Amino acid sequence: MWFWFAVIALICWSGSDLFSKLGCRDSGDRYSHLKMLTAVGMVMGIHAFVEIVFGGVELSFKTFTAYLPVSMLYIASMAVGYLGLRFIELSISSPICNSSGALVAVLTLITGGVENTLKPLAAAAVTLVCAGVIGLGLTEASEDDELRRARQDAGNYRYAKSMLAIAIPIIYCLLDALGTFADTRVLTIIDEDSANTAYELTFFAVGLMCLIYTVLVKKESIVPKKESLRYTGALFETIGQFFYIYALSDTGHVVYSAPIISSYCVASVLWGRIFLKERLSVKHYLCIAAVSVGVIMLGVMDL
Repeated sequence: MWFWFAVIALICWSGSDLFSKLGCRDSGDRYSHLKMLTAVGMVMGIHAFVEIVFGGVELSFKTFTAYLPVSMLYIASMAVGYLGLRFIELSISSPICNSSGALVAVLTLITGGVENTLKPLAAAAVTLVCAGVIGLGLTEASEDDELRRARQDAGNYRYAKSMLAIAIPIIYCLLDALGTFADTRVLTIIDEDSANTAYELTFFAVGLMCLIYTVLVKKESIVPKKESLRYTGALFETIGQFFYIYALSDTGHVVYSAPIISSYCVASVLWGRIFLKERLSVKHYLCIAAVSVGVIMLGVMDL
């Protein structure tokens, strides 16, 4: 089941990417990333409440604190990612951010987290996924300025090419990779339901603090149209997180599932092209094809 859990997470998180971008891309809103954190925190808090009250999930203080470092790594990476959406296109940020799956696979192999040596076909599939994701990010980052302007004109948004714009998704990538790698270790001693609930409650607390800061301290107004986009993204994020935690709980296949899930940026790039009018080149499609073939190979080998 790990494969299907990973694919569902991939689809949901690509949807979260799209709606989060729509809710955070206003460069004039300095607190859009905090408002997005609030939306995700509220939705995850509701889901955590349902899991505890109606799902029978048990959560002790020990479990909560044990998972807290992992939770904070994930939340920090998402805060950085939402901030970056104000400065860069989705089709650039998502591939760079999700190169974290490649780092996780490498870390897992280096530390001996895989019981058996990868078969050549499996290694080739992982390589395709990782190379496709990284290649997509490099293609976007090194794009010709004229083509870049043409794509931005089509999407009615202009972004200045800067070191900050590229640095933010790279920071996300590093934080998310550390969180995912730590997750695979912690999930060997903590039940996945309890771990996910602990994460959601931590996110709820962070979201509540962001709400207090933006609304009560900074006196930011609530715009229903923008909030609807953010909460839709938050809903996709929460569903994706639910299936993600189950995919990673199968530690024997984490070197497969992590690259699959990280490849949701491929779908995000497509949504960017369709809904945000971001243009793609032949190089983009070649990278997307490489990731897609790798994902299919990983799935077929385990079915």
